[in-house]
Amino acid sequence: MTKQLDYHTIREIFTRFHRAEPEPKGELEHVNVYTLVVAVALSAQATDAGVNKATRALFKIADTPHKMLDLGIDGVTEHIKTIGLFRQKAKNVIKLSQILVDEYGGEVPNSRAALQSLPGVGRKTANVVLNMWWHQPAQAVDTHIFRVGNRIGLAPGKTVEAVERAIEDNVPADFQHHAHHWLILHGRYHCKARKPLCRTCIIRDLCPYEEKTE
Repeated sequence: MTKQLDYHTIREIFTRFHRAEPEPKGELEHVNVYTLVVAVALSAQATDAGVNKATRALFKIADTPHKMLDLGIDGVTEHIKTIGLFRQKAKNVIKLSQILVDEYGGEVPNSRAALQSLPGVGRKTANVVLNMWWHQPAQAVDTHIFRVGNRIGLAPGKTVEAVERAIEDNVPADFQHHAHHWLILHGRYHCKARKPLCRTCIIRDLCPYEEKTE
């Protein structure tokens, strides 16, 4: 495991991320907090691009829990059938929509515990929603962040929870809000799993990863 970076190096890394992309955005398309919850839940083991392709038409006709329930499980299934695990995900979308109607008046709750009680919504999904919609400094650790955190020594940890805590502990407070977006984008487009693009990496000189590509 790469050694832990010091505070000043971490601050410089995020200063460069901020300079390159001051307001990073999530790539999942949504029109309100409800569709954000659905989109993130659908993105498990699927690409953002694939989810966006499936949900564009879906969200035009079902952008609230009530409308989604009116569409029904067969209608949801038909819209998302190009996404992996679509049958189970369709069931989850209907179930979570029913819970939102029955227990929350059709509104999406803004607590992690309440969000995680919804079918198909885990900690990562809850953190994405809390961060993107309510601007809380919640860190959603996906495969990209887990890899980058460990590879460069920013947030080393053997579990998702450990990496999440390390990000919360190590990233300066003024960068916490956008931290997970910067790290996701860096992992997705630069610090790739098999062949990281080290030659063009903006933090190459700060990164202790020994197996850099040329």
